[in-house]
Amino acid sequence: MNIILILAPISVLIGLSGLAAFWWTLRNGQYEDPAGDAARILIEDSDDLII
Repeated sequence: MNIILILAPISVLIGLSGLAAFWWTLRNGQYEDPAGDAARILIEDSDDLII
């Protein structure tokens, strides 16, 4: 029973830190251009080619 008293607050802290990280990515514009990011990986740059 004592393990619940230890694991419950730890799981709440992990959940809150995940939520804080999600809000941080929203505020910093990580999700503003998903269509552009998807198209950008299809463009071949000559700088990226290894000969």
